Amino acid sequence: MDYQAARTYMLSRPEAWEDFPFYPDVAVLKVRNKMFATLSYQAGVARMNLKCNPDEAQMLRDVFSAVSPGFHMNKRHWNTVLLDGSIPAGELERMIDRSYGLVVKGMTRKERLPLELKYGSDVLYR
Repeated sequence: MDYQAARTYMLSRPEAWEDFPFYPDVAVLKVRNKMFATLSYQAGVARMNLKCNPDEAQMLRDVFSAVSPGFHMNKRHWNTVLLDGSIPAGELERMIDRSYGLVVKGMTRKERLPLELKYGSDVLYR
């Protein structure tokens, strides 16, 4: 998976949108107004920050050399993932889906309920 494929996949999630609040070369992917990923391209390699539960974050770091503690993020809950071709696309999609789902689950009931009613839990939390 490369930068464009990751961007396309993230934007395909329900109500996902892209913002550039930090730098013009760092995309922040959001659902409603909550960040679920960042995506950038630096020094010839694309990278993204994704949310994880702490146990999963450490496990992914142990399994994949392209996964490290989240750059400029809470390192317990965020990983930086290099899109260098070493992680299968299906696993990257799973990581993106997990990040998205964790952010939606963390929303207030008032924010989350309309999403669940419109799209269903199976789509939001796959």
